[in-house]
Amino acid sequence: MSLSEKDVFARLKENAFYVLGLRPSCTRMEVEREGQKLLAMLELRLSEAAHYDTPVGRMPRTAELVRAAMATLRDPTTRLQHALWAQLPPAPPTAQAPAREEPAPWPEAPVRLGWRRQG
Repeated sequence: MSLSEKDVFARLKENAFYVLGLRPSCTRMEVEREGQKLLAMLELRLSEAAHYDTPVGRMPRTAELVRAAMATLRDPTTRLQHALWAQLPPAPPTAQAPAREEPAPWPEAPVRLGWRRQG
């Protein structure tokens, strides 16, 4: 079975672990606790609960998404599927600055500075 780029994107952005901000190693109790906390924060319209990070970028979080994520992680089969897709860190990789090019060494330096005799 081959997945399209669109399918991969959807699986990463809608992953229940990313929606709840948890890692696959979390317990069921942690899922319930975090889900209830996020629902309360969303009800209060707190800005830190409004978005979640995924490997494909920042996504808006809604109460419906949180409830669906909690339900998904209660089922062992769907939890395993989501755990497999949640192996990447939630934040997209940052672009690394290109390596600074070191100046070429000066092979004649010791001779020119009088530390070694020329050949």
